[in-house]
This record gives sequence, structure tokens and C-alpha cells, in this order.
Amino acid sequence: MKNKPVTIKDVARLAERSIATVSQILNGHGDKFSATTVAKVEAARDELNYEPDYFAQRMINKTSKTIGVLVPDIRNPFFGELIRGIENVLYQHNFITMLCNADLDEDKERVYLDELSRRGVDGFIIASSAVSNDAINDILRQKGHPFIVLDQKRAEGFSDSVLTDDYDGGRQAAQHLKDLGHQQVTVLIPAKPSANVQKRLSGFYSVYPRETVHVIATPLSKAGGRQVVPEIFTTPATAIFAVNDEIAFGVYLGMAEHGKGIPEDYSVIGYDDVEMCQYVAPQLTTIAQPIFELGQTTANQLLERIANPRQPWEEHHLPVKLIVRNSNVLYFL
Repeated sequence: MKNKPVTIKDVARLAERSIATVSQILNGHGDKFSATTVAKVEAARDELNYEPDYFAQRMINKTSKTIGVLVPDIRNPFFGELIRGIENVLYQHNFITMLCNADLDEDKERVYLDELSRRGVDGFIIASSAVSNDAINDILRQKGHPFIVLDQKRAEGFSDSVLTDDYDGGRQAAQHLKDLGHQQVTVLIPAKPSANVQKRLSGFYSVYPRETVHVIATPLSKAGGRQVVPEIFTTPATAIFAVNDEIAFGVYLGMAEHGKGIPEDYSVIGYDDVEMCQYVAPQLTTIAQPIFELGQTTANQLLERIANPRQPWEEHHLPVKLIVRNSNVLYFL
């Protein structure tokens, strides 16, 4: 036979105080009562091993202490590090992260937004570019849900956002390859790039004339980088700019399968600076995004929005930097 769960009535009875008083104290409002009353209530709670009911607390406090985080592909280590940064902040403020991985499926993303809204999360972090502005408007804005978008999706003035300088990242990548003497380069980028990834290409074009840049469309994945290696061979390029590190890792395998070496045959530069960049051989030169800091900044900004829902929208910008390792070499004609 199961033991009957301890209720707030039991705590009130043992503490010889009203249920309302006990509820106030156990919900963080002990400053309204004498030290003696608070001590009696807390002693009764501890003696009975009372644990408050989550749903009852939620009805009282009008908060779930939960943040919904929507990412497009958890397999990409960028998002793992991003979530670490988000959780680092939310944990300190006693919030729980509810992660939804959409697998690059736009329909699935909308279902997740609906479900998170139905479950009453306190705010949303959207790290996927595929979520349409219509979905955000229908599900989040009209219902008054606090939310923030990351650099995967431009806020366009309708929400808080945290962005990194993708244009400058593309420019730095191009300048590095230019300084090494590469005259013809290949850029590996999705056929329909998100706004932030498109800016990387624009920054690249600020250094290289378009006729010297051979753009090849491929998914943002290791498989995508691997599968386009034969197409790279059809261009006169001697260097490759992969718009994320995952593509670059795929290029490594594809080159090895075709008997080509990095950097002996091709210089390669990635984007993001995920941890694996230091563990491949040769170590990957890349444009480092402050991924952990990006997550922290996003979480802090969302908590600020929850606390002050009427404040003006804010847009935060974080810098990127070139990390030179061993996947590039001087090129001489």
C-alpha cells in the first residue's frame, strides 16, 4: 500500500499555522512573517519531507520556470555547445531547459512551438532559421510569449536577438586565404542559406572577385562536405572555405578517399570552431564564434525580457575571430 503523499495541509497542521501562511513562506515570501513563524514552517516541512506539487506551484506563481529551446540539428556540435551556454545561465536562475530538436523539419518545428506553448513554458529560444515569421507571429507574439532569436534567424525588429558578425567572419576567412596566395577558391554553402550564412558569403566576396569564387551547394553536414569533393576537383580552386566546420570535416574524409592531402593539395578553412577542430589531422583553421558566450547572452537576454516585457527590443552583436591552425599552406603558382 502506497504511503499517502504529504500535503501542504499536513505541514500547516504540524507548524500550527494557516495553509495560506505556509504557502506564502514555502513560495519564497518568508520576509512577510516573523522569524519564529518561518522557522516553524521550515521545521515542519523538513520533518515531513514535504515536496511541493509542481502544478500547484505553477498555478500560484503563474510560472513554469521552464524555457523551450528549439534547435535544427542536435548532431551538429555547435548546438551542443550553444545549449551548454544557455543552461549555464538558466540553471543559476532555477530554470529548466526543455530542448526540442527539429531535425531540419519545418513542420516539426511548428509542432514543437505549438506544444511548448500549450505546456506553458515561460519563454522561447529559437535557434533555427526554418521557423517562419508567420509561425512566430501566430504562436508566440499573439499569445504574448517572451522569445528571442539567435543568429540563425534575423529578428528583423520584431524580437530580441543575439547575432555574431558573420560578414566579418567571411571576410577574415577570405583575407587569410588571399594572404596565403590562393587565387581561385571554392565556397561550400547550402543551396538556400539562412541569412547569417549568406552574410559569410557576402563577406568573402568583399575580398575575392566573384569570378574567382566557385560556389558549390551542399548541406551543412559532414555528409554534405564529403559528397561534393569530386565536384571540387572540377574547379581550378586550390583552397576551400566551408561555411561551417561540419562541412569541412566531411571534406577531410572525401579528400582522403580520393588520395588528396590537406593542406598539400588543398587548403581548408571552416567556420564555428567546434572542439573537434583541434582533434582532426591536420587541425582545422576556422572562424571562431563565441558559441558558449552566445548561449549565455541569449539566456540572459530572454530572462531580462521575461522580467521586463515592455522594454524596447534589443539586438546584441558578438565578434568572431580567425583561428589559424594547420589546414592551410602558402600557395605559389
